[in-house]
Amino acid sequence: MIKIDIKDNETVDKALKRFKKKFEKMGMMRELRARQAFEKPSIELRQQRLRAVYKQQMIQNGLI
Repeated sequence: MIKIDIKDNETVDKALKRFKKKFEKMGMMRELRARQAFEKPSIELRQQRLRAVYKQQMIQNGLI
């Protein structure tokens, strides 16, 4: 659970911004999306390899 202590004279916008930062750092959304649909480890590994090949090609072509 994420707790945000609101400081004296702090606006709601700033507190909300701090909350969003903490939420993003915890990786909650990434975990929720990963849990929505099970992916076999072999398929996950294949996807990682394809992403690595794509990145390598982009680097070699000078696009990154």
